[in-house]
Amino acid sequence: MSVRTPTGLPPQTARLGRRLSVVAVTAVLAALGLSPASSASPIPADEALLPRLVTTGAIRTHLQNLSTIAEYNGGNRASGTPGYDVAAKYVVDQLERAGYKVVKNHYSFDEWVEHSGAVLAQTAPESRDFVRGEDFLTMTYSAAGDVTAPAAPVDADSADSGCEEADFADFPAGAIAVLRRGTCTFEQKVANAAAAGAVGAVVFNHGATPNDTGVISGTLSNPAAIPAVGASAAVGEALLGAGGGLELRLKVDAEVRTSHSYNLIAETKGGDRNNVVVVGAHLDSVHDGPGINDNGSGTAVLLEIAKQVNRLGPPENKVRFAFWGTEEAGLVGSTRYVEGLSDRERERIALYLNFDMLGSHNYARFVYDGRNELPGSAPAPAGSAAIQKVFEDYFTARGLESEPTEFSGRSDYRAFMLAGIPSGGLFSGANGTKTEEQAARYGGTAGAKFDPFYHTADDTLAHINWNAVEELSDGAAYAVEVFAASTLPVNGVAPFSARALSDASFDRIGERWTR
Repeated sequence: MSVRTPTGLPPQTARLGRRLSVVAVTAVLAALGLSPASSASPIPADEALLPRLVTTGAIRTHLQNLSTIAEYNGGNRASGTPGYDVAAKYVVDQLERAGYKVVKNHYSFDEWVEHSGAVLAQTAPESRDFVRGEDFLTMTYSAAGDVTAPAAPVDADSADSGCEEADFADFPAGAIAVLRRGTCTFEQKVANAAAAGAVGAVVFNHGATPNDTGVISGTLSNPAAIPAVGASAAVGEALLGAGGGLELRLKVDAEVRTSHSYNLIAETKGGDRNNVVVVGAHLDSVHDGPGINDNGSGTAVLLEIAKQVNRLGPPENKVRFAFWGTEEAGLVGSTRYVEGLSDRERERIALYLNFDMLGSHNYARFVYDGRNELPGSAPAPAGSAAIQKVFEDYFTARGLESEPTEFSGRSDYRAFMLAGIPSGGLFSGANGTKTEEQAARYGGTAGAKFDPFYHTADDTLAHINWNAVEELSDGAAYAVEVFAASTLPVNGVAPFSARALSDASFDRIGERWTR
């Protein structure tokens, strides 16, 4: 049974009418050269309109369409594939129907491509084959090569292993360097090894915590001079325990080539162009599957927010919607976009909101750690804590618990934070494991992954958790409505203030560790 107001309209429709009436009054005042007083307080959760306009049904339709596009285009929507291009056309069509002008933001990048599986084997003093994926993985931007050579540990008991040229003072040229993961980047370790005459490098996990024992999924960030792999702590122990005469075979079949892709950018016609709220989600999937949660869910939520936000009338602040490309290959699209902005254009960005994976099967309500409370978070620019509070307060008002998640560098907020731009967003979990406490808080299965289908062919519509989509899309829509009206708690609405670059130092670029 529907409740009616004295006007005969449902309550939410009446509120929408009142909001639009305020917009009409604002337009009259503007025509007279006057300006209405703006509220500095966030919109109460029960008065927000955008979460009511952004429906789970509409989001489901977008996800069904993205699923169909992937199904008929090779099973994925990875950047550089027909699936990505058709998905981009779908987003453009939807946005143009909603009145937006969409810009393709093109970029080029050095793409690292592995043609066949790498090989790591011990050939002396005993023979042993290590298993790719279980014992080791190729580091992205590793050089190609097939070498069999003596292997030499480099200060392998230290967290600074291979971080200084002096560590290689006695290193035998022509050998494969065996290095411990630690304080400096993999890029630095491998570059130092190459400069000392190494023909390959194996970096093993340090095992300091249970989360640091497995195979390293790492990146060298830039093309390296020698082949390099990341290995588990157990492999490191085996190599160090092999004694004298250790010999390894290391093979990497890969290349770096120049590739091209694009982001999609659209923004509201109204709003202060000197105080821009940027809201982003990556459009691409991995090659292995359709990516309906990662990140069809964020794409669909962002698309529906963009379609509905103009029903609130012209915003106080301009809202810019960004659908990023090549996230899965190292956050390339968002990074190139931020790098391509002038200082003035960066200063005009009030804040960045990131929505990546909002429908995980065994979900949690994660809010990015703007207060820098978690040990794995990079320092967040000033104002990020206010963004976190807006999300948390909304969920609290809805009677829903939430918790912070690390600003680890795994998603597209990274480039904005490095540029000193306040950042925040929502996340429902990926390959982490749900605890008993989290299961009590959110439901679901303790001891299981938040998304058991992460980066697989099974990341399909059938495995979306619709409660997660409903709750997190409401939170996303609420934050957009709040910040479209006022960014005072984040930046004091001072668009001309200078912004210093952040001193944040991330240990990750997307899924790959840098150290």
